[in-house]
Amino acid sequence: MHNFIPPDRFFPYLTWQDIDTMKDRENVVIIQPVGSIEQHGPHLPLIVDSAIATYVTGKALAKLEAETPAYALPTQYYGKSNEHWHFPGTITLSAQTLMAVLTEIGESIYRSGFRKLVFLNAHGGQPQVIEIVARDLHQKYEDFLLFPLFVGRVPNPCKELLTQKEMELGIHAGDAETSMMLSILPDLVKMDKAVCEYPQGLPEDSMLSMEGNLPFAWLTRELTHSGVFGDAKVATKEKGERILEAFIDSWVKVFKDIYKFRQPS
Repeated sequence: MHNFIPPDRFFPYLTWQDIDTMKDRENVVIIQPVGSIEQHGPHLPLIVDSAIATYVTGKALAKLEAETPAYALPTQYYGKSNEHWHFPGTITLSAQTLMAVLTEIGESIYRSGFRKLVFLNAHGGQPQVIEIVARDLHQKYEDFLLFPLFVGRVPNPCKELLTQKEMELGIHAGDAETSMMLSILPDLVKMDKAVCEYPQGLPEDSMLSMEGNLPFAWLTRELTHSGVFGDAKVATKEKGERILEAFIDSWVKVFKDIYKFRQPS
């Protein structure tokens, strides 16, 4: 049931008495992986974001020294994925529902005596939702430290491994995600169906863009026929392993930093 999470780091395997007698609970790091179940083109399974969040969390916890107390909750598999909902198989929660679920998870963790909660998110359609939850929980419980974090925003070799066009536009089911899935769940990747498709109809000579400082709202089917943004054809397991190794090493450091973090006053 723990999947990629080491069993001794899997929160649901604890008993209530384990938690009740746990030392220094206010500094124990609790990690909530957050993903999605949504279309990722014709070649990748729906589970991509959840798989990446779970894998990186688990492998980082496996490398974390025992002196740093940290536990992973079960992955929140369903996210806010309504940009993809025209594609069959996508399961989406509304922003309000996701906020309610994460808020109530957070409040349960707080009631149990923990004071550090990480939302480790791997789906690009919901960072803003998670940031709102974290801020509101901290405002309600001022001694509760929340960390709304995105799996890819740590040092990594993507700029060395991907083209400039892929770095800018390959944001979904392209080279990076396909390469990582070739490492994480290779049997579920259908490379014979991989495509190269970049967003179509983007404004030219404009300060507006899909992502970045001045974004416009978009739905996936408006910009791609296949559901892919990027070049999945050039993906390799070797690239995926290099990206994931960097992610894992960085998250080990982040978990240590969170354990040592003290609330500013």
